[in-house]
Amino acid sequence: MPIEPARLELLSALARKVLWLSSWTIHHANHVRPNVDGLKVGGHQASSASLATIMSALYFSVLRPQDRVAVKPHASPVFHAIQYLFGHQTRDKLENFRSFKGAQSYPSRTKDTDDVDFSTGSVGLGVAQTLFASLVQDYVKAHGWMKDRPEGRMIALVGDAEMDEGNIFEALLEGWKHGLRNTWWVVDYNRQSLDAVVREGLWEKFETMFRNFGWDVVIVKYGRLMQAAFAEPGGEALKRWIDVCPNAMYAALCFQGGAAFRKHLTDEIGDQGAVSQLIDKRSDDELLALMSNLGGHDMASMVEAFEAIDHDRPVCFIAYTIKGVGLPFQGHKDNHAGLMTVTQMEKWRTAQNIRPGHEWEKFEGLSQQPAALEAFLGQAPFNRDGRRRLTAPVIEVPQQLAFKPAPQMSTQQGFGLVLNELARGDSELASRIVTASPDVTVSTNLGAWVNRRGLFARAEKADLFRSEKIPSTFNWDFSPKGQHIELGIAEMNLFILMAALGLSHAINGERLLPIATLYDPFIQRGLDALNYACYQDARFMVAATPSGITLAPEGGAHQSIATPLIGIAQDGLASFEPAFVDELAVIMGWGFQHMQREAAGEGGSVYLRLSTRTLEQPQRMMTPDLQKAMTDGAYWLRRPGPNAEVVIAYTGAVAPEAIEAVGLLGESRRDVGLLAITSADRLHAGWTAARKLRRDRRGMQYLSHIEQLLAPLPRDCGIVTVIDGHPATLGWLGSVRGHRVEALGVEHFGQTGTIDDLYRHHGMDANAIIDAAESLTAGAPVRHRKMAV
Repeated sequence: MPIEPARLELLSALARKVLWLSSWTIHHANHVRPNVDGLKVGGHQASSASLATIMSALYFSVLRPQDRVAVKPHASPVFHAIQYLFGHQTRDKLENFRSFKGAQSYPSRTKDTDDVDFSTGSVGLGVAQTLFASLVQDYVKAHGWMKDRPEGRMIALVGDAEMDEGNIFEALLEGWKHGLRNTWWVVDYNRQSLDAVVREGLWEKFETMFRNFGWDVVIVKYGRLMQAAFAEPGGEALKRWIDVCPNAMYAALCFQGGAAFRKHLTDEIGDQGAVSQLIDKRSDDELLALMSNLGGHDMASMVEAFEAIDHDRPVCFIAYTIKGVGLPFQGHKDNHAGLMTVTQMEKWRTAQNIRPGHEWEKFEGLSQQPAALEAFLGQAPFNRDGRRRLTAPVIEVPQQLAFKPAPQMSTQQGFGLVLNELARGDSELASRIVTASPDVTVSTNLGAWVNRRGLFARAEKADLFRSEKIPSTFNWDFSPKGQHIELGIAEMNLFILMAALGLSHAINGERLLPIATLYDPFIQRGLDALNYACYQDARFMVAATPSGITLAPEGGAHQSIATPLIGIAQDGLASFEPAFVDELAVIMGWGFQHMQREAAGEGGSVYLRLSTRTLEQPQRMMTPDLQKAMTDGAYWLRRPGPNAEVVIAYTGAVAPEAIEAVGLLGESRRDVGLLAITSADRLHAGWTAARKLRRDRRGMQYLSHIEQLLAPLPRDCGIVTVIDGHPATLGWLGSVRGHRVEALGVEHFGQTGTIDDLYRHHGMDANAIIDAAESLTAGAPVRHRKMAV
């Protein structure tokens, strides 16, 4: 349906204003702001320009409050300009764009103060998150939690070069499997990447690909000026020339201007009467305006394309644009780093009727009445309800999570037992847990949970094996009430899904407690998406198992080394590696609470590094003090005496070796201590926070948990650390109070063998621990463990 002229006029005026504000924001950051550090940020100026019309059409006319948008990273100035016009962004933030505490160079949920739905920056990830956010919305609705809240569309603004990212294709396949709905991807088809012009015919590949995955495809190529010209005599010839003109040539001509277009059109079409008249009756400026009137720059074409969608099927809009349209470097292949000079900006300011000193005024340079523009902004459906970030109540977590104990268990087994006990009950906690796994559900001990809680799908689908009366350990019924989402083998999808599930409280107003399981070494395959999820402050739990060279028979390809360091280094993720199942149960309970703490700096996601190694379980009372010590990161399994010569500090599955070594060391060394470290991450974070607190508040004597644990040790006491992972994970303990440290662990790829073989080979068995302790202490030789023959 054609857009009304009055609405079109106001929308077009606001789009011009958005283009000015976004370009001025970047110019101000480079040429006006005092004490600029010399960093040039021109890349956004060209990319922003190509999306000004599309984003103005969406935000000022098409979007509803329930819709969510992932903005193309380099279009952040356009987004901030739109939010500024809505009153959700401040002039101070714009003036300090890309400066400390200013508007962010890429939209950020956690660092920007305006209404960012999804952080973007690592290209492709925000695009995929809209797909998974739509699946999460389906999950929330299917479980009856949407109440009267209408379904929203999850929309991504995508650069055509951004479509090279592999995670987008992985997500498309997963969306097809799960019957994706309510998702729009708008491809800014400006045919330029950072370094080059994209290949010819790429739009055809996009169209075929999306249609193959069940999407509708809408191509918005021609604006109204072009469509009107095509209706003139000779217009068909002009259209044929536009359609076959190579991308690089079209971009170059847009940069060169109307005269260059005229020459090429005349030379290549020839004197054909009607088409020559069509060209000749337009001035160079008018001809350039016609040839740059691609669909993505034409407000009427974009609004009509968006508003024609009356269904919930996923839609890909391919909107033809010119990178840097309207700016002096439009179409130039180097314009990604382009930045208008002061002279160029002054000329453009004059053309835009912007008075010096009035650059930030909302409606400066527009001929429409400010009251009419303000009223139009106030009536924009997207802005109707103000801020749209929602909240959800905290889900109560029991004091202790139950599990069925056994004398010998692995932490992976214990993880499954804890979830099985939750699945047996009808608590609110159990109902809000949603699990996901990349085709390793059974081998990561989620089977019992899934048997009781089922797999999620929008339509019922019974387990055929069961209906055919074929015996199976697992019941794989799909239903709208299921609480497990089974994914294909793509760890990037897993972590982007975790980002979407872990933001449900803010996006859908309903809290979910997501748990992801995968093999520990393959965290690194999805690390970019894991980092992205944490950067957005999404809340989830990762159970990564099995871990380390302890998975001995599987060989080096399935053994992890660096993941404990990832756990320490990753912001927003509290990392744990328990040895015993009672520790794990305590940590999981703490983790469900930690995932819901929303005060600044207090909550986050949780990473559990688990093992398949069966260990003898301790028989002990779980006191509140012991629980706190476990979640703070460490406790004394054997407290050292006042004259301790050596302490063995271990993490995770190497507990038996550490315990055995301490027993043998006790025969000839005084007051040997055994420190069980459940979280090197929590210990290190607490230590650095305490040091900062003491620096900031002179005279304060606050000690972190690890400082309190090590404080009683004599200065000459040695510490041997051991972990099935990189030794640097615990090697920093010597810096806490100046103790000498021997750090044992794994620094090289593993191989097949028995656990004893590999521990001995990598120098982390009981004998290696004893050797390290002897190097730190004086005294008689220590009896070593007898080697198996």
